[in-house]
Amino acid sequence: MTNYNQQYFTGERALFATHDATITDSTFAAGESPLKESANLTLRHDVFKYKYPLWYSQHVRVSDSIFETMSRSGIWYTDDITITDSTIQAPKQFRRSGHITLHNVHLADAQETLWHCHDIVLDHVQASGDYFGANSENIRVSHLDLVGNYAFDGAKNVEVHDATFVTKDAFWNCENVTIYDSTINGEYLAWNTKNLTLINCTIESDQGLCYIDGLRLVNCKLLRTDLAFEYCRDIDAEVVSHIDSVKNPISGRIIADSIGELIQDDPHLDKRLVTIQERHSRAAS
Repeated sequence: MTNYNQQYFTGERALFATHDATITDSTFAAGESPLKESANLTLRHDVFKYKYPLWYSQHVRVSDSIFETMSRSGIWYTDDITITDSTIQAPKQFRRSGHITLHNVHLADAQETLWHCHDIVLDHVQASGDYFGANSENIRVSHLDLVGNYAFDGAKNVEVHDATFVTKDAFWNCENVTIYDSTINGEYLAWNTKNLTLINCTIESDQGLCYIDGLRLVNCKLLRTDLAFEYCRDIDAEVVSHIDSVKNPISGRIIADSIGELIQDDPHLDKRLVTIQERHSRAAS
């Protein structure tokens, strides 16, 4: 095992293909790809100032470190990396990488971060930026606070607990998503998705939850949500709030405290395939 302590690295590929090393209290300054093709690294209290620090790397543990703004596109084609108690300022981190764990990490500019990745664990993560988590799969999330549009577009096999999303067009084109005990705010939630389950969630979404195949809501609130369920199939929705309006669901069951407007104006749909019930008034259909 090689130990680097209180070092200042510059130049391209400063520690290229370094294996079995601990790097502590060190700075990687100007110079691309300082740890490209590395493996079995422990990084503590380090600072990364420039581009592509960890490409094609394996078995990396990072703690109490900083990835500054210019360390963009920093972690691509890497497998088995854990980052804890750290701050990442740079966009486009994590692409085509796998077995990623982030614990107590702040992603200040998460634009285009976690693209085409797999086997991801996010625990107590704060992130801000558009197109977070696109086309990634096998994702487990706990206590994520995300601000930014188009989150998790095209993602598969996602489980979320105790999260807050401020994001329009979130969870589009997804498959197999389950969200527990979370708050989601943003227009056009989860269009063109298959197998979406929301349990004990609070949702505020203009034209949210449309064009979904296999939609389950358990004990959820749909606040200020209009034109919901348009062209959704196989709905099983238990809503414990008022819904502003429901439009042209294809099949399933919707129960809500009340519904402001029920729109069923598509002559090609068979209304008998949908059961809609209001708890506080006579059944709508």
